[in-house]
Amino acid sequence: MLPKLQAFNLDFLNTLKGVVSILRDPSQTDSVYDIEDGLRHTKATQLAVEYVKSKPEVAQIIQERYLAPSPDIEALLKYPENSLGYAYASYIKEAGFDPNFYRKLKVEDDVSYIVLRIRQTHDIWHIVTDFSVDVVGELGLKAFELAQTRRTMSAVLLAGGLLSTLFKAPEGLDSLLDRIAVGYRMGAKAKPFLAQKWEEHWDKPLSEWRKELGVEPMSVYVP
Repeated sequence: MLPKLQAFNLDFLNTLKGVVSILRDPSQTDSVYDIEDGLRHTKATQLAVEYVKSKPEVAQIIQERYLAPSPDIEALLKYPENSLGYAYASYIKEAGFDPNFYRKLKVEDDVSYIVLRIRQTHDIWHIVTDFSVDVVGELGLKAFELAQTRRTMSAVLLAGGLLSTLFKAPEGLDSLLDRIAVGYRMGAKAKPFLAQKWEEHWDKPLSEWRKELGVEPMSVYVP
């Protein structure tokens, strides 16, 4: 019993540390990972896993433990300009991002697999939904993710983002609420992103991905 209590206390402290850091600076990626790692063993997370596994196509990819190799950005830039691969590589290169920036973790169970797979494909979700990478866009994508997965992590970040906006930049509340509302509706309508093996179809046109998954990009809602 004691080891479980110690593990709970450590998880709680990691989560609390991450939440405090996020409230101070919503752009702190390490804080996001601290929150995510701290929430892995909660009942809410287990319920989220049950929810995503209720969708057969997601349950299948979880069972497979499908993970893709690191993308070759230069190779993807040779794909047709309308393809997902080209869009992703251009986005990564222009932003100066590292496609392997995310915090790694060992896949030991369904929870750790889901966490790692979402980290691995986070920027692909940005590309397909067309949410920006600023704080408002990230929170819009978190609302999308919440609708798709019920992850506690998404709810915590949304709550933190709202609190931060209320105290630091209340004039931006309307814009943030709009992105959150649009993101959640998009996520509820779209087919499961977690079920997709994006990396096996880099050549597929981005417009075709969106059509197949039932996604209207954010640019449709915001001129």
